[in-house]
Order: sequence, then structure tokens, then C-alpha cells
Amino acid sequence: MKENELRLICELMKDSRRSDRELAKAVGVSQPTISRMMNKLEKEGIIREYTIVPDFSKLGFGIMSVEFIRLKEPIPEEKLEKIREQVRQTLWKDPMSMIAGMSGIGLNADRIVIAFHEDYSAYTEHLKKIRDHPLARADQIATFLVDLNDKNQYLLPTLSTLADYITYKKLKRK
Repeated sequence: MKENELRLICELMKDSRRSDRELAKAVGVSQPTISRMMNKLEKEGIIREYTIVPDFSKLGFGIMSVEFIRLKEPIPEEKLEKIREQVRQTLWKDPMSMIAGMSGIGLNADRIVIAFHEDYSAYTEHLKKIRDHPLARADQIATFLVDLNDKNQYLLPTLSTLADYITYKKLKRK
């Protein structure tokens, strides 16, 4: 990825509402160059969406949960896409307040789910859906809960900090 493309992505992570003119000034290129770069990055799938990061507690969410899930058995590669599609359909019919559901390794788990909940009751209902889901077949679930109303939190979910890191680590070295 070119340096100016990375700079543009960092600027968009900080504030995607800025005009092409403002972005061009921040990146140090012309406005038409910004438009071309954005189109290219969208087509390549590097920019997947433009969104905001709200104050989740002001939207009525009191808890953020991070679930570490170990499946009873590995999902065979040939069944994986079919299961993904079934999960998408299930979530379309009965949405959950998840922002991520990914596979990985560590903490005796092979899946992670990050979600927001209005209160502890909503969280337990969410957990029940995960446990009861026929496709998930969870063997073990360990959870870390975050109180979104705790005024002592030191870094709430945002992409600005990651953009600052990329700018400092990858772009300032040159």
C-alpha cells in the first residue's frame, strides 16, 4: 500500500465525515487524487464501510461483553462457508448486538464474540442464544464484561487511537 493511501485511511479512521478537500489538505495531495484513491481503496475492499463510533452508553447499552468460545469440535473446511451463510441468515431474522464474531486461538478458545447489551439480563439472553445455537455447538464460554457506564474507563472503543499508532509507527519512520 502506498504511503498516501495509508495516510488517507488513517485520516478516515479519525473522521470519515470530512470532505475530500479537507482530506486532501490533511494527506497533502489534491482533491481529485483523494477521490481516485478512495474509489480504488473501496474497489479493492480495503475501505469496507464508512461509519461512526457512538457513545454506546448513550445509546442505552450498559455492558460490553467479550466471549471466548471453544467449540465442541472443529468445523470441517468444506462445511465452513455453508455454516457462515446459515449464521448470516439467522442473524438477519433475529439480530444480535454483536460487532465481531471471529475465529482465533488462545485462552482455551477458538472463537471470539464482542457484543453490546442494555443490561445484565440482555447479556444472559445473548449468552443463551449462543449456547443454544445449533451451528455454534459451544463447549465452553468464558466472558469478560465491561461496564460502559464506569467513568474510570481509560480508552473506549474507537479507531482514532489505531490511526494515531499507524501514523506514528509506519509513517513517521520514513
